[in-house]
Amino acid sequence: MIRNSNMLPHSNKLVHPLSAAKVLGGMPILKEPRLIGDWVLWLEQRPEEGGRTTALIRPWGLKGLVPIELTPSPINLRTRVHSYGGGALAIAKKGSQLLITWIDDQDGRLWMQSFEGLENTKEQQQVSLIACQEPIALSSKASFSLADGFLDLTRNRWIGVMEIDEKDYLVAFSLAKENQNPRIIHVPNDFVGYASLSPNQDQLVWIEWSKTDMPWDASELWWGSFDDSGEITQKRLLLGSRNKDLEKISIFQPFWMPNGQLAVSEDTNGWWNLSITSQKIEFNQEVLWKNLWPMDAETGLPQWVFGMCTNSSAGKKILSANCYRGRWRLQLLSNNGLIKDLDQPFDSISGIDSNAYRAVAIASNCFTSSGILEIDLKDNHWQHMTIKETILQDYEISIAQDFWFKGYLDRPTHAWYYPPKNNTTRPAPLLVKSHSGPTAMASNSLNLGIQFWTSRGWGVVDVNYGGSTGFGRAYRDRLLLGWGKVDVFDCAAAAKALIAEGKADEKRIAIEGGSAGGFTTLACLCFTDVFSVAACRYAVSDLKSMSQETHRFEAGYLDSLVGKLDRDMSSYEERSPINHFKNINCPVIFFQGLKDKVVLPQQTLSIVSQLKLKNLPVELHDFPDEGHGFRDGTVKIKVLNETERFFNKHLEL
Repeated sequence: MIRNSNMLPHSNKLVHPLSAAKVLGGMPILKEPRLIGDWVLWLEQRPEEGGRTTALIRPWGLKGLVPIELTPSPINLRTRVHSYGGGALAIAKKGSQLLITWIDDQDGRLWMQSFEGLENTKEQQQVSLIACQEPIALSSKASFSLADGFLDLTRNRWIGVMEIDEKDYLVAFSLAKENQNPRIIHVPNDFVGYASLSPNQDQLVWIEWSKTDMPWDASELWWGSFDDSGEITQKRLLLGSRNKDLEKISIFQPFWMPNGQLAVSEDTNGWWNLSITSQKIEFNQEVLWKNLWPMDAETGLPQWVFGMCTNSSAGKKILSANCYRGRWRLQLLSNNGLIKDLDQPFDSISGIDSNAYRAVAIASNCFTSSGILEIDLKDNHWQHMTIKETILQDYEISIAQDFWFKGYLDRPTHAWYYPPKNNTTRPAPLLVKSHSGPTAMASNSLNLGIQFWTSRGWGVVDVNYGGSTGFGRAYRDRLLLGWGKVDVFDCAAAAKALIAEGKADEKRIAIEGGSAGGFTTLACLCFTDVFSVAACRYAVSDLKSMSQETHRFEAGYLDSLVGKLDRDMSSYEERSPINHFKNINCPVIFFQGLKDKVVLPQQTLSIVSQLKLKNLPVELHDFPDEGHGFRDGTVKIKVLNETERFFNKHLEL
């Protein structure tokens, strides 16, 4: 039985500590599920295979059937556009054939393969897809990076994003030729992505944003039509503005309804809400938008990677995954403004796809690990398939509790608090988690990495500090010009609030984070006296260096988080942990990938060297084959084990 957070277990049974190998050793990350006829397709990133990502497929409704792997090893579905990638796979149904294209991380090329057998039904005992030919390399091996494509079957081509020489383009590759150079079909001012083809395949919409903005701060929705040669003509701006005097809005995931109406998430009212056009779009007609479903909830996400999807057409309705006060829900939205909640027990939902009768998503809750959720929209029947069964009994799980406290400027701020298992009468050691992004959002879904700590008698607080996504634009904008102040105050305030409630031992407060969360972790050590020990993964320590050396996608990010470097140099210096290492007085363990292009290894080495001069207990563990964000399961296991060893040693646990 799938349980939800309203079914809280109560037990005094002893909980055995979880091992890092059980927590991280073999649980794949599921991404980008799709419906294709009577089949369900998804991606799996497998830590036991060094983080390799592959595509799998099986018939709808047969969760017990071993899925077919479409892209076996050594194929690795991964893109490198904007350094964070995403959107490696594009699929289409062509009669009884499944046509797939992918970008392979081994060579960066665009590949294609077709399979026969989509008309097999689940009534058959044996279902399979047969490859029609060996994989074909559509693109030449070159210096460009590709991502975020779709298949334009009318013109027999792949259309997607190309990044080359610090510039984005929309490009096309024929599906009938090998080893091609890209055909450029649109040149944006700066960044481009999230292109969507109309149902009759004669119109295209896409999102653009400036290199001085991040897409969750300001972006534009563009439209164009195809001429007979496949070129984009009659381009026009539909939403957003290049007029700097007008208020900026963020636009997320445009998609088409079957009747030709266009829908998109945009945050004009302070939340990523869905707006839809009143009619089909014509070049010479005014486009009227309607927000039929205003809500204080987010139907969008920060666009760090391609391939994200929170909304989908479901016949004449829209299926929306939206976040309300930190929890996700699935709703069917009708053109008359009616909203119907789908009855299902999951509150962490991503990557949805749907048609008039069915829906699929990645879903989890506090009892159930991430899996494929299938919903029959006719009768609301659902089933959920995890790749591996949850290794914990209900009584062993620490349930995330909503925890609101006074954050920066006394604003109500959210966190998830996980009470320790095997609790004793004395206050427990506490681990404060500062998430990455810093636009990410701490989720309440089953996280075995957190259960690792609670099974050892730790409390854990996962802080949605000011700047986090999921609570509206005003909450997200708290961090504008405030990074290194707002997040630091909020993480320390969460710990202090739990200490005041007697839930945490003030002498045993640890903090950990990666990337932007690593920066917050180091800044907390520099500017507060709450924490006794810390762990940092690929942590930003020098804001000036980051501003000058970071990759193209984030080149203007610090302008909004800290200020203009030439104008606000003092803020960069005041908030950079590298300049305040003398204030750090507790042990710190660092983890760094040597292939990291976001936080260069020299940044980490520099602050480690400075801290060692203070004779502080400091450790650095580096990994030659890892970049920004660790993918290899063995590396993740080592990081968790070394963190626990380090914490226990220096907190005398």
